[in-house]
Amino acid sequence: LYTAAAGKTIWEQYGGGFDGRNICNTGSCVSNANIGDAAIKVATIFAHRNHRGNFDDIADYILNKVGACGVAWGAYSQKAAAIATGCNRLGIPVVVQPHSVMYRRSFIGRTDKPEDWMVIDARDGKMQQIEPAPEAMLYIAETKEEAMLEMAKLCFRPSDNSIGRGIKLTHYCDISMKYFGKLPDDWHIFVRDVKDLPLVYKETMMKTLEEKFGWKIDWKAKKILSGPLRPADVSFDPTNLPRKIRTKK
Repeated sequence: LYTAAAGKTIWEQYGGGFDGRNICNTGSCVSNANIGDAAIKVATIFAHRNHRGNFDDIADYILNKVGACGVAWGAYSQKAAAIATGCNRLGIPVVVQPHSVMYRRSFIGRTDKPEDWMVIDARDGKMQQIEPAPEAMLYIAETKEEAMLEMAKLCFRPSDNSIGRGIKLTHYCDISMKYFGKLPDDWHIFVRDVKDLPLVYKETMMKTLEEKFGWKIDWKAKKILSGPLRPADVSFDPTNLPRKIRTKK
């Protein structure tokens, strides 16, 4: 087993609870059904979605609202490839290791095509362009550092509130600074409001948004006047299923 400088293994450094900052051993690779089920339970318990004969609705909810990301690292067998694909069907993006190219499959989004990033607002049925979140569904990483950065990036969701988006953007930027020595090239795409900005980089980012990207900033009120793709909206209800529209306008 690998140990840290203090001689402790990862199991001794972290707790085993099914919670943040814990490492939970769910058993063999086929036991990961429990992990997928955790994402399903978010939709069934918190959103009261029916889980019987309703796969597309559950997957749609997870894809647009649950900030989950899978990783398949190490020996990439056909079984591991099937598990990763199963996560994709549930709306969960997955980062895989370099040898997975042998299966000739990768699901990468085209950020240069705005028409690919249109979703339905379930409140009124209007089409809304969103940031690429998640940008890919099956991403092949060449190094563990790239994998960690991409995992943080693939946790963004269009329905994030400002607190959630701020935490995710902080995580994304911190990992990039730690392993690559710079902020990610596309961090500005995920900014909708000043409240989304990480506190550590807030001033620097606001200056960059104004000087490099041409955004209008009200420095006195500390507000973004124009520039983002869309404003932050807590009640935004993204979906890809027309039947989920509540009221058509």
